[in-house]
Amino acid sequence: MLAADVAAVYRDLHAHPELGFQEKRTAAIVAERLRALGYATTPGVGRTGVVGVLHNGEGPTALLRADMDALPVQEQTGLAYASTCTGTDSDGDTVPVMHACGHDMHVACLLGAGAELAADRSSWQGTALLVFQPAEETAAGARAMVDDGLYDRFGRPDVVLGQHVAPIPAGLLGLRPGPAFAASDSLAVVLHGQGGHGSRPEAAVDPVLMAAATVMRLQGIVSREIAASSTAVVTVGALHAGTRGNIIADRAELQLNIRSFDPHVRTGI
Repeated sequence: MLAADVAAVYRDLHAHPELGFQEKRTAAIVAERLRALGYATTPGVGRTGVVGVLHNGEGPTALLRADMDALPVQEQTGLAYASTCTGTDSDGDTVPVMHACGHDMHVACLLGAGAELAADRSSWQGTALLVFQPAEETAAGARAMVDDGLYDRFGRPDVVLGQHVAPIPAGLLGLRPGPAFAASDSLAVVLHGQGGHGSRPEAAVDPVLMAAATVMRLQGIVSREIAASSTAVVTVGALHAGTRGNIIADRAELQLNIRSFDPHVRTGI
């Protein structure tokens, strides 16, 4: 019964994704289910985050965490429960929204774990602290919850446990010693040129050419400046410049994402 219920929650959340700090429907579902399970439930932590606390005698406090937000991606899976939702991004634009990173599964699984813990209190002692975090994709939700007094209001955990789905065979858990998830850094790089008419490039400084060369140079960092025994990823996810094909723009902007496991590698990049 629990597995079927978790699957139903997953399908519902997948069909109704919400962008970061807009997870009002998702948060309401989470809060309602936690209360029904007997958790002391607090919504609105870090804007749209939800915290559930279950005390079960003396013992350590374990924080179990799931993220809730979706991505501005058009779903093309053809699933019966595929998302047709749209949202408003930080620029005020209407964008398609999809759970393309598995946060719907994370929420459903943590609710399932919460149900198991509440139903079988004889097998454990301590405090279960369930944290449903908003805005993971923008790297702002965790900080918002901490700044809103997460540890002061609900207690400092002895251990923090997270989860993430991955393309591995069903029924298996992916485990490894050492770091399992990379640090993520995002930044914008603005290249300033000198605009002009497309027929006279010699009278301008073309930031599009500069941007193209920069993208290629950035891809050489991992392949030529990071040791083969280390791991890093440098991605240029967006490049914006100009408005017309016959006008040389005066600026170009690159949006980068960097993933790394080692602090020295992170600093070196």
